[in-house]
Amino acid sequence: MKPIVGSIVALVTPLHDDGAVDYDGLRRLIDWHIAQGTDCIGVVGTTGESPTVSVDEHCEIIRVSVAHAKGRVPIMAGTGGNSTREAIELSRFAKEVGADCTLSVVPYYNKPSQEGIYQHFKAIAEAVDIPMVLYNVPGRTVADMQPETTLRCAGLPGVIGVKEASGNIERAQWLIKQAPKGFAIYSGDDGTAIALMLLGGQGNVSVTANVAPKLMHELCIAAIEGRVREATAIQMRLLSLHKALFCESSPAPTKWAMKRLGLIGDAVRLPITPLTPAGEKQVEQALRDAALL
Repeated sequence: MKPIVGSIVALVTPLHDDGAVDYDGLRRLIDWHIAQGTDCIGVVGTTGESPTVSVDEHCEIIRVSVAHAKGRVPIMAGTGGNSTREAIELSRFAKEVGADCTLSVVPYYNKPSQEGIYQHFKAIAEAVDIPMVLYNVPGRTVADMQPETTLRCAGLPGVIGVKEASGNIERAQWLIKQAPKGFAIYSGDDGTAIALMLLGGQGNVSVTANVAPKLMHELCIAAIEGRVREATAIQMRLLSLHKALFCESSPAPTKWAMKRLGLIGDAVRLPITPLTPAGEKQVEQALRDAALL
C-alpha cells in the first residue's frame, strides 16, 4: 500500500442518545474528514470506544467505514486487544472487507513481557496478510513496548509502522534513527506530535483532528516538510484544545466539542460519563482559543 503520511484521525464512534451506534452519523463524519483533508481515518480505536462496542458492532463499524469511504481515503481499522486470538479474528475481518491497514494495540491489563508482546504481534502478522501499525500507549495498557521490541517487530511481515503514544520524544528520536526503511513512526500524542514529525516522523494519529481536521492536516504536512514557523503557529493555535480534549475521560470532551460544532451528539457509553459543566467550560474556551467558534 502507499505509505500513509500526515493526519490520521482517531475517529470517535457516533452514538444515538440511547447508546446505539449512529451509522449515518459515521458516514457523515467520513465525508467531512475527506472534505477537510484528513489523510487517513482510524476507526474503532480507543477514541472510537472500542472497549465498549460488541464484536458485531466493532466489525460493522469497520465494514461501514470501508464501504462508505470507497477508496477516497485510507481506512485504518482498530483490531487490537488483549486476546491474540480475537485480534487475529478482527484483523481477518478487516482484510475481508477491504480495510487498508490495521492498528493493533499492545495487549492491555494482562501485562505481557516484551517477549509476549513480540509473540502477540508475530502471531497476528503470520495469520493475516494485511498491513499493520503497532500501537504503544503505556499510559493505558500498563505494558510498555520497549524500542528494542518495536524494532524487532518491524521485521515481521506486513508490519509497516508504530503509533508511539508514550509522549517520550527521546524514544521517538531513537526509533526514527534506527527504524528500517519503510517502517513509519507516527505520534499518538497531539501535544508532542509536532516535535516527532519535525524529527522525521511520518504523521500523527490525532484526537484533535476530530474537531479541527483541516488545521491538523496542515500542521502535519508543514511539520513533515520542515516548515517550522507554519507548523508552530498552528500548534500554538491548537495547544489549549490538545489539553482540553483530555480534561476528563476521553472521548467525552471530544464528543462534546463535536456537538458544540454541530457535527454529532455527545452520547458516550459507560463507564465513560458525559462531560461535566466544568469540563464544558474548559472545552468551550479551548474551541474559542483555536478560533473554531
